[in-house]
Amino acid sequence: MAVGRLTDRQKLRVHRFTPITKSEGPGVRACIQVQGCPIRCNGCGVPQTWSDRGGALIETGALVDAIILGPPVEGVTFLGGEPFAQADALATIAEAVRLKGLSVVTFTGYLREDIENSASSGFDRLLRATDLLIDGPFDQAQLDFSRPWIGSRNQRYHFLSERYAHLASEIGNLPNRLEIKIGPNGNVIAGGLGPLEASKELLAAVARSFR
Repeated sequence: MAVGRLTDRQKLRVHRFTPITKSEGPGVRACIQVQGCPIRCNGCGVPQTWSDRGGALIETGALVDAIILGPPVEGVTFLGGEPFAQADALATIAEAVRLKGLSVVTFTGYLREDIENSASSGFDRLLRATDLLIDGPFDQAQLDFSRPWIGSRNQRYHFLSERYAHLASEIGNLPNRLEIKIGPNGNVIAGGLGPLEASKELLAAVARSFR
């Protein structure tokens, strides 16, 4: 029996699903990058995720199956776009994978305080099903790649469960990662964060390898 069939036929608008990555949170993870963002930060590295008409609509049960039955991972990361713009569907996925012992990392351009003060039940469900929340809009004037997984000084880590509480004292020693994957059709997919110069150098090296 497929794992995700206990969920309803709720759908999530997805920009990209990555079954395994080491650059989008602690350890080895699956990653769901949602499509659609109402915040639209200046200097955003993925403006192609802003429109809520792009991407593909995928049933939450199918995504749970892809995570649980895919490559071994310790958890799933939600990033965007803006995950809280589709909080109900992501909460369904988060609750299901946590029942299987996996962790949940959620990125958001909103502030934790605003999420907690919202009347949205979806916001509350997703927050309660998140182990590590990374909040705050990307601010181009405060560029900072010295901490892992984030790009500006204003962004914050919130350890909402004991799962990653030990990282609170270690964050400054953890590096950001850039990850380049080559798809089966030859397309290049970049993940993670790092200085623009390093990203360009890495992509140039990949291009040279195909010559």
